Amino acid sequence: MQEFRSEDLLKCIHCGLCLQACPTYVEAGSEADSPRGRIYLMRAVAEGRIQWQAGAVEHIDACLGCLACETACPSGVKYGWLIEIARAQVERSPARSGVRRLARKWLLDIMTQPRAFALALKAGRVFAPLFGGGSLPVPFARLLGAGMVVAKLPQVRSGTSHTRLAGVYPPVGERRDRVGLLTGCVASVLFHEVNAATVAVLQRNGFEVVVPPEQGCCGALHLHNGFPEEARRRALRLIECFERAGVDAVIVNSAGCGSTMKEYGRLFACTPHDERARAFSAKVKDIMEFLAEVGIAPPEHPLTGRDGRSELVVTYHDACHLAHAQGIRRQPREIIRSIPGVRLVELDEADMCCGSAGIYNLLQPEMASRLLRRKVERVRATGAEIVLTGNPGCLAWIAQGLNDLPEPVAIMHPVELLHRAYHGESDTLYHPR
Repeated sequence: MQEFRSEDLLKCIHCGLCLQACPTYVEAGSEADSPRGRIYLMRAVAEGRIQWQAGAVEHIDACLGCLACETACPSGVKYGWLIEIARAQVERSPARSGVRRLARKWLLDIMTQPRAFALALKAGRVFAPLFGGGSLPVPFARLLGAGMVVAKLPQVRSGTSHTRLAGVYPPVGERRDRVGLLTGCVASVLFHEVNAATVAVLQRNGFEVVVPPEQGCCGALHLHNGFPEEARRRALRLIECFERAGVDAVIVNSAGCGSTMKEYGRLFACTPHDERARAFSAKVKDIMEFLAEVGIAPPEHPLTGRDGRSELVVTYHDACHLAHAQGIRRQPREIIRSIPGVRLVELDEADMCCGSAGIYNLLQPEMASRLLRRKVERVRATGAEIVLTGNPGCLAWIAQGLNDLPEPVAIMHPVELLHRAYHGESDTLYHPR
């Protein structure tokens, strides 16, 4: 079992600067549901003063893992590492029953196998009337520990199915480089259009795109939820896959996947795969990060608003694992502002978590719903026609909240908007209704 290092725990000086950055503290106002409160619990376990038990575990489970506290921390506390260790310990402790542990692992395994996940969602739609219109069955929700609020299944875009991209896609014009694309697990099922747009945009900018058909899960969901051994197994398979592909960069359009892949060196530290993992991580680039670095061809098609005449007003939600984990904030905004006809209106609390957080909205639906309402209220205040964000979990979760707005607001990945500006395809707009 992975253990805490005292020097990591003692870095927290309990100054409280993380409090207003932490979504669960802002919403609940509970010290135990703040980063420093959770670190205090970790210290108590590490020092043998308490063991993992229900009262302490509920506060670890309630953490979003959004890493906003790391951005706010003046002491450089690696909270993300600490919460991963805590969750791995919890999953192996008597505080988590064997049945509940298996149920959580089963959910993660299903979501990270695209064909199985697509089949599960289809079954969910068929039986939706029995489960409250798209909710998890109540007994299974309870088994996962979802509390009194029944967790909602993710919505699927109209017309989206599990369509696999695979093979080598040639560049348009002179070849600049050869890159690989991670298509992802959830993304390949719920947001095939994002992957297709990513390939098209890279091609348009002179890149040969390799999409290995045998690629699998990156391990992010398992790592963030207390199953590091399974995460390492999946990560190693992915490393080997892209090594065989012989690419100069590995492009990712999912914030959660990208942040984990950039930390494979830490995941494989002190193992025989240490150097390979670090070499792989050095090649990983978020799609917006990569495009901002290499420079893009100017889009040919100015975009317009809903009336076809005025400018298109958009806003941008910072996915947590893009802004806080990877420090990528400026690059997506630069790309968005470069699109002719588009006006970017900044979103209040743009980098506060929307409540999706991997499978958090399934395990902690009450808090996730509170954070979703908070996010949607701020989106509505911008007057934007489209909200842009760089993570499939955020796309799926925020889309559910947008359904409640009286005026339709679309949601998409920034690369989809850029693709539309290159190709003039107005039908790429997705309205969640």
